[in-house]
Amino acid sequence: MITTEQIKKLRDMTGVSVMQCRKALEETSGNEEKAIEILRKRGAETAAKKSSRKLGAGAVASYIHSGATVGAIVILSSETDFVSRNPEFQALAREIAMHIAAMNPIKEELLEQPFVRTPNITVKNLIESAVQKFGERIEVSEFVRFAV
Repeated sequence: MITTEQIKKLRDMTGVSVMQCRKALEETSGNEEKAIEILRKRGAETAAKKSSRKLGAGAVASYIHSGATVGAIVILSSETDFVSRNPEFQALAREIAMHIAAMNPIKEELLEQPFVRTPNITVKNLIESAVQKFGERIEVSEFVRFAV
């Protein structure tokens, strides 16, 4: 029997809908780690299905590291301004800007890098999770890193 607490915990960890969390936990007989893997796989599938959709909105986010010697600006694009104005979407853009400031990636390698705050997932996994959460295509359109 899957409990409400298990579903809430998984939702808090992933940000995915309650129903998707419940289904993943039911499929794995309550195994949290396997449920997370199922949700990641579904996130990748969802992102692939939405990859041809047009990006018409987005957010610009910046991150300046303490000491003000390194900073980054990123444009995170979405399909609609409804999603791009969401505080969680804007927080995602800032997290990606922080990652860029810390890791100094080239555009081709950004998505495959382990995310600086959670090294067991990649930046691509982070974005796929957001696609699953928001139901829209999301993409890092541009970014720049500055250093003194």
